Amino acid sequence: MNFSQTVRPPPSRGSTGSDFARLSRKIRAAGLMDRRPGYYTLRIIVVTALYAAGWTAFVLIGDTWWTLLTAGFLAFVFGQVALLAHDLAHRQVFRLRKASEVSGRVAGNLGIGMGYGWWQDKHTRHHANPNHEDLDPDLDPDILVWTQDQARAARGLPRLLGRSQAFLFFPLLTLEGFNLHVSGVRSLFDRSLKHRTWEGILLATHFAAYLGPLFLALPPGKAVVFLLVHQCLFGVYLGSIFAPNHKGMPVLRGADRPDFLRRQVLTSRNVRGGRFTDIVLGGLNYQIEHHLFPSMPSPHLRGARTIVRRYCQEIGVSYLETSLADSYRQTLASLHSAGAPLRMSRTA
Repeated sequence: MNFSQTVRPPPSRGSTGSDFARLSRKIRAAGLMDRRPGYYTLRIIVVTALYAAGWTAFVLIGDTWWTLLTAGFLAFVFGQVALLAHDLAHRQVFRLRKASEVSGRVAGNLGIGMGYGWWQDKHTRHHANPNHEDLDPDLDPDILVWTQDQARAARGLPRLLGRSQAFLFFPLLTLEGFNLHVSGVRSLFDRSLKHRTWEGILLATHFAAYLGPLFLALPPGKAVVFLLVHQCLFGVYLGSIFAPNHKGMPVLRGADRPDFLRRQVLTSRNVRGGRFTDIVLGGLNYQIEHHLFPSMPSPHLRGARTIVRRYCQEIGVSYLETSLADSYRQTLASLHSAGAPLRMSRTA
């Protein structure tokens, strides 16, 4: 299948949303939308302890190249903080909006230097229209092109990179951590951003607390190397979590807007794995279930998978689940296909 072309999912059976309503009743009857305060209390404690342990190790190791091991460890920890901020944004942790937003800003802005308000707005729009060429901000051709139509219209950097973007994808992920920081700072100049002052204070505090000790504890050369290793690995980790979810799945455009269930299931991909995969990917390996029930606590997603997969089989909706390695293969194949017009124009 050529994923760069528009794919029209089958029409909904019955009235709009009826299939999802029946599925939702099954999920709620199984108790899978219930809060998990004990789980999230433990998770927050563990992630906070790992965060503190990483920076404690940085101080204790001091001025040696062994400190780069700490940079790698903290890249993983920052990824775990980002995943926790993601769950907070979806109100999986707290029922009240204010508690979710305050905690999300502490984790995002203060913890890892990510503009929480900017990211939440972008991510909300993605959830509403996943893999829709015109409506999903994650398909904006700002650096890479995601469809052949985007490739034909590409100018500047996307046109330059698009020819070889499948080979450049993982190297470019090393910049994702820096992109989060820059986008967060840029969002502060947007007057529509809520709580701009607090977002700015928390971001400034993060950068001061991060860069100050880094350049005080290490010579400039080592400090720069530490920063590059940490931020680049952080970016690769984040990108490796999110890339398997939708890239290479059917792309919608224009008036292609099937009912909610099909819009979420047909554009999403699950990744098989055990508990280790659940931890490393933060539960986003159950991407189909997460998109159907964004506020479902992540430890319930594994149980929801069985119900959702069986239900999709009953109503004839394709449900894709694959290995992590194959999800990356599909992602890269899709990127290579999307860039085909640029390669053809070069040889014409």
